[in-house]
Amino acid sequence: MTEQQNTPNVQVNAQYIKDFSFEAPKMPFILSQLTEAPHININIDVNASVVNKEQNLYTVDLIVKAEAKAKEEVAFICELTYGALVTLNLPEEHVKPVLLVEVPHLLFPFVRSLIANTTRESGLPPLSLNPIDFSALYRERIMAEANKEKAN
Repeated sequence: MTEQQNTPNVQVNAQYIKDFSFEAPKMPFILSQLTEAPHININIDVNASVVNKEQNLYTVDLIVKAEAKAKEEVAFICELTYGALVTLNLPEEHVKPVLLVEVPHLLFPFVRSLIANTTRESGLPPLSLNPIDFSALYRERIMAEANKEKAN
């Protein structure tokens, strides 16, 4: 192996929209209901899988679901799965945290932009997602997995 192959790194080979759905079922009626800030529910998840272990190739999906309501009426529903194909040259113990923390951190600005632009282009105020603490999401996932193992 060359020295370059031994150097730890993360390479994002491709980024892509895997699935994207946006609907504003009450347009244009909902515009008259937006006299105050809508209630917005946001769920975020991260999934990772192996594409080719010998080539250290993985996929990471950042999944965002957002629903906004104004006076109990749905203003919009947005569901986005944004993916990346990545190559990792890392020790095995670092692979999972990098896939579930660092790669989503790299993808997040693109997801944020897509959602803000889509909501704005729909005629609604843009939804600007706050930064996400992917480390905290990862810790929650690890704790949930540990609790599940204890229960079994």
